[in-house]
Amino acid sequence: MLTVQNLNVSFGPAHSRRAVVKGVSFRVEEGRCVAIVGESGSGKSVTARTLVGLTGARSHVQADRLTFQGKNIDRLGDREWRALRGKRIGFVLQDALVSLDPLRPVGKEIGEALSVHRAIRTRADLTERVVELLNLVGVPEPAVKARQLPHELSGGQRQRALIATAIALDPALLIADEPTTALDVTIQAQILDLLSETRQRGKAMILISHNLAVVSQMADEVIVMRHGEIVEHGSSEQIFGDPRHDYTRGLLKAIPSVRSRGSRLSSSTAPRFISAEGETRALTQSNMAQRCSPLLEAERLVKRFRGPDGKLRTVVNDVSFRLGHGETLGIVGESGSGKTTVARMALALERPDQGEVTLEGSPWTAATEKERRQRRSDISVIYQDPLSSFDPRWTIERVIDDALARRSGNPLDRASRQSEVSELLDLVGLSPNFRTGRPLELSGGQRQRVAIARAIAPRPKIIVCDEPVAALDVSIQAQILDLLGDLKSHLRVSYLFISHDLGVVHHLSDRVLVMHHGVAVEAGGADDVFLRPWQPYTRKLVAAVPQLHFQAA
Repeated sequence: MLTVQNLNVSFGPAHSRRAVVKGVSFRVEEGRCVAIVGESGSGKSVTARTLVGLTGARSHVQADRLTFQGKNIDRLGDREWRALRGKRIGFVLQDALVSLDPLRPVGKEIGEALSVHRAIRTRADLTERVVELLNLVGVPEPAVKARQLPHELSGGQRQRALIATAIALDPALLIADEPTTALDVTIQAQILDLLSETRQRGKAMILISHNLAVVSQMADEVIVMRHGEIVEHGSSEQIFGDPRHDYTRGLLKAIPSVRSRGSRLSSSTAPRFISAEGETRALTQSNMAQRCSPLLEAERLVKRFRGPDGKLRTVVNDVSFRLGHGETLGIVGESGSGKTTVARMALALERPDQGEVTLEGSPWTAATEKERRQRRSDISVIYQDPLSSFDPRWTIERVIDDALARRSGNPLDRASRQSEVSELLDLVGLSPNFRTGRPLELSGGQRQRVAIARAIAPRPKIIVCDEPVAALDVSIQAQILDLLGDLKSHLRVSYLFISHDLGVVHHLSDRVLVMHHGVAVEAGGADDVFLRPWQPYTRKLVAAVPQLHFQAA
């Protein structure tokens, strides 16, 4: 169906072209799934975009052979590509918020593909088909969601809307670039079942993902890319059961698992640690005992919001938990479970309608803004997408310096702040040379390290981590998880860790709180919750987590 032979893609003017794909060759047959894996910058997404003519005007594409269903596609014009995309080749982009028109309801976005290719004639039939597609990919209340704008949907719902657009015309080949990255495990399982069904109907698929468990479950063949080149190519059984290349083995080692709890995932060297007093503060038996005394305590939290229909909806209902010194409490649950709202109340960004949060025994959510301002340095946050929380015009030094200004105690002079910025960058494994860079110039992993440096700059006692590794490749994710673990041990910081990735939560957390429809349905030690769950909902979540097939012993 698809043949790619010696594909090379570069960008820029002729005298200074930058090669990002080098000599890539593979075939995709009907009913088969070929997966492409690798770190950011490996060339996997550029390869996928080349196959749908979306590399842009500044790209230079060369190939010995590039054919789809026997037709050359390496020199198609815009009109020919528009006729091919959607109808015969479906394409799922990774970033749904960027891909969807912010001013157009998602139903119209999906309907456009059907209208452009004249697949449906009447408006009533078009509306019915759009609702059917949204229901097929698991969007709740599909008729209502079809009328909403992208920002009114959750990240997972937006991603499902993109998948609905891609499969609307039942294309012969589906190219999916990180199709399940933003999804909860249960919805992810539903989408994977849907994608498997398309293959059973004889459709072909190219899957790009950093979730190697998903790849092992879905793919017949796996291509491992690094620096634009293929370093290993084989069957799923061979790649995951008997990897030949050191890079492939490193990717597999970086996956969090039950066996990895308490150990490092990455082969990178642990950073040098500098504490507030200039020396390492490792946890000892005496201060481990302080975990028994709660640092943060939430008591019977209730939070309601008014929906689009004007009705009050309870999104958090009677939730209680305690966070000890030097402890990590993981909070898991599907989209809409209330976990992010709980995190916002812990940060005092939302005031509970009932219940309260206390910080070291003192009122926190019930305190006045003036009282909270005096303790703001005690609690920091790391977001999923640090780029959206950085001012793109600021240098990295200014980003961290701004956080240093919130540190309690005597203010630092300029020279001391500059020195502190360098030490913080070193602490998170970045060179002090990054001080003069700007967020857009950094990779995703580097930006997340800067976000961590910013979070620890005020010397907080608690860091709220809201999906801090969700958008990262497995090797970069491993480095960030190792860094968070190192900081926890050496700085005695506590984490409130929010994530839909149960493997990541299990790896990092001491205790876990499981939320469902705003209610805490289960709580306990990480091993107890994930290995011996007693609630049916928790068992359902754990069962939905993709497992690595063919893994070598």
